[in-house]
Amino acid sequence: MGRAFEFRKERKFKRWAKMAVQFTRLGKEIAIAVKEGGPHLESNSRLRTAVQNGKAVNMPKDRIEAAIKRASEKDSKGYEEHVYEGYGPHGVPILIETATDNTNRTVANIRSYFAKAGGSLGKTGSLDFIFQRKSIFRFAAGEELDVEELELELIDGGLEELYIEEDEEGNDVVVVQTSFEDFGNMQKLLEEKGIDVKSAKLERINLSNTEVSEEASAEVMKLVDKIEEDDDVQAVYHNMV
Repeated sequence: MGRAFEFRKERKFKRWAKMAVQFTRLGKEIAIAVKEGGPHLESNSRLRTAVQNGKAVNMPKDRIEAAIKRASEKDSKGYEEHVYEGYGPHGVPILIETATDNTNRTVANIRSYFAKAGGSLGKTGSLDFIFQRKSIFRFAAGEELDVEELELELIDGGLEELYIEEDEEGNDVVVVQTSFEDFGNMQKLLEEKGIDVKSAKLERINLSNTEVSEEASAEVMKLVDKIEEDDDVQAVYHNMV
């Protein structure tokens, strides 16, 4: 009984910690969107997307509204977005997206993580041949949804790929992929069709894989976990299998 309770308690704590990180990152995305296009959802598609993604992970409504209000204030701090690329242990490529109010701090931290793990930070663009930026939309696959028909209808929005995956709760989710440039076109088309998109993101898709041993994988993931703990980091990608 005692062990089971402690295990459930630990799992609950980890879920809370994960949610806290997600909320912080989405709060930054909301702030960036407000600074770029203003606080009104109707006229700011990036803000609309950020709020949409917040709702998808159960970010409280009052927290979303507070983030928008805070970013709308004249003296609120802004964030700069930067991408860092390098090679971790065993030559595994790692790409990091950040949003920061202090670039010097961020790059110093990222360089330190790589150095301590026996890796190295590279030049921006050095991993473009491995990671390609794509627009990824996800929404529930209802029983009435005709996937084949929808696939034809979304071609005008720049559809590259459409497939079904399962979410953490075992529910079927439709995944729509387009090029980075077609994000706005597909977002508009899905809105016009009345599709309730749960998340809309620009993600990095790896074009090749690096195979490593189980022991090597553990070393790389230790570095990835360390990077993900940094408050300035928004997303981390690797191509390890």
